Amino acid sequence: MSQGYGKKTIISSLDLKITGGVFGLLGPNGAGKTTLLRTLATVSPPRSGSIEIHGRAVVSERSARLVRRQIGFLPQDFGYFPSFSVYDFVRYCAWLREVPSTRTHAATLEAIDRVGLGDRIKAKMKALSGGMLRRAGIAAALVGSPRLVLLDEPTVGLDPAQRLEFRELIRSLADTAVVLSTHLVEDVNAVCDEVAVMTEGTFAFRGTPVQLGDLARPDMPGDTALERGYMTALAGRTAGIR
Repeated sequence: MSQGYGKKTIISSLDLKITGGVFGLLGPNGAGKTTLLRTLATVSPPRSGSIEIHGRAVVSERSARLVRRQIGFLPQDFGYFPSFSVYDFVRYCAWLREVPSTRTHAATLEAIDRVGLGDRIKAKMKALSGGMLRRAGIAAALVGSPRLVLLDEPTVGLDPAQRLEFRELIRSLADTAVVLSTHLVEDVNAVCDEVAVMTEGTFAFRGTPVQLGDLARPDMPGDTALERGYMTALAGRTAGIR
């Protein structure tokens, strides 16, 4: 698959198959992580190649609409109506994903409770702190139990305790494929089954967090083996594990 905008190519000849578990995306700004997530979310069709979600090829707007029912997507910057309550916002996102009306109310309450906003359910979105907004966004991505969850920098604005709660939440998503884009290497180490280091629209490395740590060179910057392995992959000192 390739992706780009105008004459600029962002992702070049990328082959990715995710069958389950938590897949972490690491990489510097401009590496193509957000573009990849937007493409997987069917927001932007690929420039070339194809996408298949849950066995269904995305070849038209109709097929994209069908697979979106099973995709939860949290962009790094997500929009909302400021006057909506937390409940209104999450329920609206459930409606957009075409969660069956008989399940919408219960699914909304469950998603809000899972992110720890049960006591803020009637609060207006405009009155939430940055961390609470982020948690509301995570609830919107999880509502209705989609089979593929795409999270772009989900822990931005969360304090250390909330990040630990987020990790527990991700670990609880059984039978769900999660793609987690982040700059925080420690989050990848804590929750990801597989990780890719992305740079210039392609993968410099793909393997497990342990394998990434094994790549670490002692002369590379970083406080942990995983951080040094990440910097080694970015420096191009390895061909990667595929």
